[in-house]
Amino acid sequence: MSDTAFDHKSFLPTLPNKPGIYRMLDARHQVLYVGKARNLRNRVANYFRSSGLETKTMAMVAKIDRIEVTVTQSETEALLLEQSLIKNDRPPYNILLRDDKSYPYIHLSETAKYPRLAIHRGAKAKHGRYFGPYPSAGAVRESLNILQKLFLLRQCDDSFFKNRSRPCLQYQIKRCSAPCVDAIQPDAYRADVEMAKLFLEGRNSAVMERFQTSMNEAAEALEFEKAARIRDQITHLRKVQERQYVHGEIGDVDVFGWSQRDHLCCVQGLFVRSGRVLGQRVFFSKNDLDISAGEFLDAFLAQYYLASAQRDIPKAIVTSARTDETDVLAAALTEKAGRQVAIVSEVRGQRARWQALASDNAEQNLIGHLADKQQTLQRFVSLQEALGLDNLPERLECFDVSHTMGEATVASCVVFNTQGPLNSDYRRFNIDDVTGGDDYAAMEQALRRRYTRLQQGEGVLPDLLIIDGGLGQIRIAIKVLTELQVTGVQILGISKGPDRKVGMERIYLAEKEVNIVGTSAAAHLLQHIRDEAHRFAITGHRQRRKKQRQKSQLDDIAGIGPTKRRRLLLHFGGLTAIKGASVEELAKVAGISTGLAGEIYRSLH
Repeated sequence: MSDTAFDHKSFLPTLPNKPGIYRMLDARHQVLYVGKARNLRNRVANYFRSSGLETKTMAMVAKIDRIEVTVTQSETEALLLEQSLIKNDRPPYNILLRDDKSYPYIHLSETAKYPRLAIHRGAKAKHGRYFGPYPSAGAVRESLNILQKLFLLRQCDDSFFKNRSRPCLQYQIKRCSAPCVDAIQPDAYRADVEMAKLFLEGRNSAVMERFQTSMNEAAEALEFEKAARIRDQITHLRKVQERQYVHGEIGDVDVFGWSQRDHLCCVQGLFVRSGRVLGQRVFFSKNDLDISAGEFLDAFLAQYYLASAQRDIPKAIVTSARTDETDVLAAALTEKAGRQVAIVSEVRGQRARWQALASDNAEQNLIGHLADKQQTLQRFVSLQEALGLDNLPERLECFDVSHTMGEATVASCVVFNTQGPLNSDYRRFNIDDVTGGDDYAAMEQALRRRYTRLQQGEGVLPDLLIIDGGLGQIRIAIKVLTELQVTGVQILGISKGPDRKVGMERIYLAEKEVNIVGTSAAAHLLQHIRDEAHRFAITGHRQRRKKQRQKSQLDDIAGIGPTKRRRLLLHFGGLTAIKGASVEELAKVAGISTGLAGEIYRSLH
């Protein structure tokens, strides 16, 4: 490239024929691209050949001001260093994976007298068994919900568990056997724990056999109530098996499909543990250098597994394409995992069906993503980055309260997912039995009603709960979720800024203020969902207020039907005149006896 300011002719001869990494920088000392090479001289020289380069690669090379290289002992070492630098520098021409956090697990505290099931992220420092990883917090909560219904194991934290004097709500809705008050014997609870372990290991048939044996034994012992409970558990387990994607395939496998359109790529991941698909996750990234599917997937997998210290590495990884350098990646993953890791693309049987499923879903998700003109998903990604969340918040719920001087108070709950507003999940709550104008009490009642229902399995918990209010409302939300034992839900508050100007709001994550630029995609998403909650609340409030104002006070008086109400209004001309009338005057109206006139007078006064 003779037109570049970078003097590559004098630089290339200085490079060694050894493995290593190279960093391309522009005139402002910003890193453009980080790459690895088996042979540094040959690899870097490819960027400066006279022909055969893609247009975007030529544009990148034209920006190079200098190149820095680091020699390594092996290509595997170069790969590890490359991923570390990509994570640190975030070069614009590299494949960038936004989701570099560890995925959640289900943790079972086996050593406790009454083991607890809970969601877990991060290092596996606690004693006990870990099941997963799950692709999202929502997938974990779905599994925990199933486990609660089937095995009634506790999920409350230890401090809550140790200070109970009577069973909590979970016991009342048949989601826990109340070991906190010794409502179940340790041996019986331990048997339920063993069943839960079998279920999490994907051995559903063994669980079914044990349930059926226990039901038969209970029936023979004439313990018919116990037998009926086990029968209900069997019924629920059968429904779960119908929904779950379970196969006889043994081992843990991650499957990745790939699709590209207009330099935008989609990678679809399926995560299989013990033959059960725990869930899926989709990743979008630009392919600015227009590299091949195999090269893209190599770069993606290197970041996915090597850039995160806590990432779980399965024994087998199935991809839709590979290159000659994929074996280097497999060697690096083997070294990190401490056991053999295989990366394959030519598969048969069930793995081939999973591979096809991942590729088909990658194509469909990419089409849907490009069709979404508002780029809602990008707003969610921007919100994740702005808040520093470990995982993409795939479901948001926002609450607002509306009233007129305390009259006809209505609270709203609107729901957004990565596709936008989820109208079918919207809810309104008519707020009663609170002091008019007490927004804190109104919010508390709405949250308590909403999340009590969700705990009972009537809906899906959100990843992020948004409150239209400041620290006071946030503390109310924290109090309600704590009392209801709702875990894994982040709480965000939006406090109106100076003069209520849009874009000047103060944002709080829990009780810590977060700085989000008012013109950013994240801010636009928060403004959208807050305005939607406000609109939905006002609409409900106006409907309720109109209904109340159309309703006459006479309707609440026993003995007054439509005919007598009409006669009273015609005789006196309106409710104000009726209120000013004496008992004797009221009794003059046709059909109104003296006794009824007295009842009307007492009711109106």
